[in-house]
Amino acid sequence: MILISHRGNTNGKFESYENEPMYIDKAISEGFDVEVDVWMIEGVLLLGHDEPQYGVTQHWFNERYERLWIHCKNIEAMEWFNMIGGFKYFWHTTDNYTLISNGMVLVKPGEKLIENSICCMPEMGYIGDITKCYAIMTDNIKEYEIYNSRVYN
Repeated sequence: MILISHRGNTNGKFESYENEPMYIDKAISEGFDVEVDVWMIEGVLLLGHDEPQYGVTQHWFNERYERLWIHCKNIEAMEWFNMIGGFKYFWHTTDNYTLISNGMVLVKPGEKLIENSICCMPEMGYIGDITKCYAIMTDNIKEYEIYNSRVYN
């Protein structure tokens, strides 16, 4: 099962660090994939949840593309990743189920899980068998790393 750190968080929510490039790299160095929030403003790629904060380059994304799950926060970011191709990216607001560019489905907390889907924030509740999911995405991914090792070993 793939373990996805939500915005770089691995052991609880730390909003002041979320989406900060070094914070994301720390989560990757610990072996996790990372969901990041991405904006494109006037041709510049920026990370940040509620607003664009941290400028990054295409090179930055290219070096991490296998480990990133990109939440496009504006249509310009979505258009750019769609044009570039090869990245796992998506757009959602309040959808219960979100289709990711690689064909995976992200399931909102509290909804029925789909086999081989991504369970988002399982601590907020879900319906179904989490062990049949492809991935878990949460701010507390280290907790699920322990859970995962117990279930699959």
